[in-house]
Amino acid sequence: MRVKICCISSLEEANLAMSLGATALGLVGPMPSGPGIISNELIREIAAKTPKHIDTFLLTSETEVGSIVQHHKDTQTNTLQMVDWVGEEVLIQLRNELPDIKLVQVVHVLNDDSIQQALRIAPFVDALLLDSGNPNLLVKELGGTGRKHDWSLSQKIRKLTKKTVYLAGGLKPKNIQKAIQTVKPQGVDVCSGVRTNGSLDEAKLKKFMTEIKVIC
Repeated sequence: MRVKICCISSLEEANLAMSLGATALGLVGPMPSGPGIISNELIREIAAKTPKHIDTFLLTSETEVGSIVQHHKDTQTNTLQMVDWVGEEVLIQLRNELPDIKLVQVVHVLNDDSIQQALRIAPFVDALLLDSGNPNLLVKELGGTGRKHDWSLSQKIRKLTKKTVYLAGGLKPKNIQKAIQTVKPQGVDVCSGVRTNGSLDEAKLKKFMTEIKVIC
């Protein structure tokens, strides 16, 4: 089970997450809303000091090819997570521009249409990340909501695609086993569920990892 700890805010949080078994770090760039935003300079520093076997995800809300490429150049992570919808043509161009960088598209699971959206985009990315935001709002929610969505919809996406699926949205120690048993994702992604007053909580993270190890 891949475990991505998101909203990493410092080198200390990055090291704590990795020491407890995280396989990926989520580094949040400018967003219209939500927690965990840090500077490009800090993202670049954390990415540079992270071992190569750990995935460093740049969460970018940019939707144009040039802006996304520039955001990556400014941060130098090994993975790009598009938190807003970018579409097939953008992903094809990104693959050409950044052939060595993993591409992850977030699908905000709202209804049955989200299933078709996920399946349509899956061939163009390395992984899908199923989250609980709402990009249709006046101020877009693109992650970090702390809400769970309808896992039965995510379960259908997982069954219908061979691509890696990360499950996000409202995960915490008390529900992570049920989430994994229901959706059967290859990875999980957590932010607020392992934090206290915005800071990564060692005890909560230990409990989260222990609950995963029990069933994986």
